[in-house]
Amino acid sequence: MSNYETVLYEVEGNLATVTLNRPESLNGITGTLMRELYQCLNEVALDANVRVVMFTGAGRAFCPGVDLKASTSGEPQEPSRREYFHITTLLHEMPKVTIAAINGACAGAGFGWACACDLRYASERAMFNSAFLGVGISGDMAGPWLLPRIVGATKARELFFMSQKFDAAEAERIGLVLKVFPDLILREEVRAIAMRLSKSAPLAIGEMKKNFINAENMPLRDYIEVETERHTRTGGSQDSREAMRAFVEKREPNFVGR
Repeated sequence: MSNYETVLYEVEGNLATVTLNRPESLNGITGTLMRELYQCLNEVALDANVRVVMFTGAGRAFCPGVDLKASTSGEPQEPSRREYFHITTLLHEMPKVTIAAINGACAGAGFGWACACDLRYASERAMFNSAFLGVGISGDMAGPWLLPRIVGATKARELFFMSQKFDAAEAERIGLVLKVFPDLILREEVRAIAMRLSKSAPLAIGEMKKNFINAENMPLRDYIEVETERHTRTGGSQDSREAMRAFVEKREPNFVGR
């Protein structure tokens, strides 16, 4: 397992936890963080043992976007290469379930990364903001592609155009996050959800995620062909037979990914 300066990467069983680790700067984004997060998520995506990824931030924040203090300090900064902007693609499309545990400020690129995850949960003290217009830029990390699919086209436009902060309760009300937890138990609660998902049939949950990705872009007739092929293939798998036997025998299944 790789060591990173600005990202913590831990694996427990079939669950990987990726933590942005610049707590002294509220996990503000630098070129180094972009590079390391991109490298780390590629590592996760290729790890056949990982089924679920929990994505969170160290300290009091999730990610407030770019570290403005560092970027305006005049000190040399590591450049962000174009491929690093596909952190969003990795979170959204890797064949693992990605879960954002939003433990504080979530804005700018951090807001986009949260939207890229399959599931989102928040601390009661989390605050959200698209933030880009406030610093005079049009935005990155695919927020306008992702957010309308979560909260609807008009609401997504409002959140980007008005660039106003909103709290965790509002995020839950509009469907941006699934549930809000007290800050002290957020990580524990999301970890429990992630661990439960990590015990799912790996072949089936991976193919199920691919179904959702394809459904975003394919005509219905073409999608049904792809979906049916995966349904037939996973239905004939060793894991599917094991799941059925375990159900009849009232025990936990033992999945092997075949």
